Amino acid sequence: MQSEPADLFEPQLTGVFASIGIKKGRPFSPDARMKKLLTEAVAIGNATARAIAFAPRRESFPLIFPDRQWRDFTASYDFMNNGEMALDSRTLWYYIAIGVSPSMGTPPVGQGSVYPMLFRDSKGNYLEGDKTYSVTLPGPVPARNFWALTVYDSQTRSLLETDQRSAGLDSNSGPKAGPNGSYTVWFGPRAPTGKESNWIQTMPGTKYFILLRLFGPLEPWFNKTWKPGDLEQVVD
Repeated sequence: MQSEPADLFEPQLTGVFASIGIKKGRPFSPDARMKKLLTEAVAIGNATARAIAFAPRRESFPLIFPDRQWRDFTASYDFMNNGEMALDSRTLWYYIAIGVSPSMGTPPVGQGSVYPMLFRDSKGNYLEGDKTYSVTLPGPVPARNFWALTVYDSQTRSLLETDQRSAGLDSNSGPKAGPNGSYTVWFGPRAPTGKESNWIQTMPGTKYFILLRLFGPLEPWFNKTWKPGDLEQVVD
């Protein structure tokens, strides 16, 4: 606020800032009462955003397929829907993904990227880092450029910290395909024997969620003739 031009934000937003004492050219010095209110507001706001993101209303973050746990956004990249702003969609997107662009929200066929997400396994349970799961992507995966699976810490929404170099794998990193061109990927604290190239490490005691990125998504994604499998818990 102090270092940027006064008109950087729209007046409605600067009015919100001003209501809690954040004004250009003035020091921000909240008293004890305001500090207490702001501390409580942070906790409430975070809890609200987490609920919207991880236990969403169906209309703001619907299931892509009625028989799968994969979810995707319905709002356009500017979150407008027939003249109204889809506030829940905007909240969950920025809470999880930070930024957005047309190429991320509404890409044309073969361009940009899409981001279907998994928060739960096939039985509807949230994902746990001490369990082992598998998911199968039927072949061919409809991505003109490449595809990637990435795991994120549900608490921080940042890449899950593990002993692996990266929190995921992609089609350029050499995963092994099955005879029919499909890819089965395992998630868990230890790699199943012989599956190391198709394994993504998770951490016991840490919950997480999964993003599937399709870079240059092709027509089978848009017309839903291609369906990724659900995440299945593997019983050791």
